[in-house]
Amino acid sequence: MNGEPCEVWFYHLERSSVDQVLPELLEKTLARGWRALVRSEDPGLLEQLDEKLWTYRDEAFLPHGLAVEPLPERQPVLLSTDGANLNDAEALFVVDGEPGDLAGFARCILIFDGQSEPAVIAARGVWTRSKAAGHPVAYWRQGESRGWVKQG
Repeated sequence: MNGEPCEVWFYHLERSSVDQVLPELLEKTLARGWRALVRSEDPGLLEQLDEKLWTYRDEAFLPHGLAVEPLPERQPVLLSTDGANLNDAEALFVVDGEPGDLAGFARCILIFDGQSEPAVIAARGVWTRSKAAGHPVAYWRQGESRGWVKQG
């Protein structure tokens, strides 16, 4: 990237699931001209997200693929169980687990379930470590109506 530290954004889910919010966040990422790497430690969740990204809207789909499929480097959105940035993504989406090495990413988006105490505790740990490492951090919470409200 440009030598700037990776921004780390936290998305606190309160009323929606990851497969409901991820498509819109990925659309915004692609509209910005960026590629995205979506990482989950759960291959089953990645398969679920793969299906959702093809079918979430009747009039559109998000071009994407799984890292285990041929030509992962050509995918604008790549779904993977590890942090290898095979598609040269600017944005890393973490839907479970730790972000890992953020070198090469402009932004890391950590999406976590606010109803899960372990997920909230883990996100707080990532926040603390990210700030200590000099990464700009931002916290987004689902608003009362549709959309997100920046909290800090």
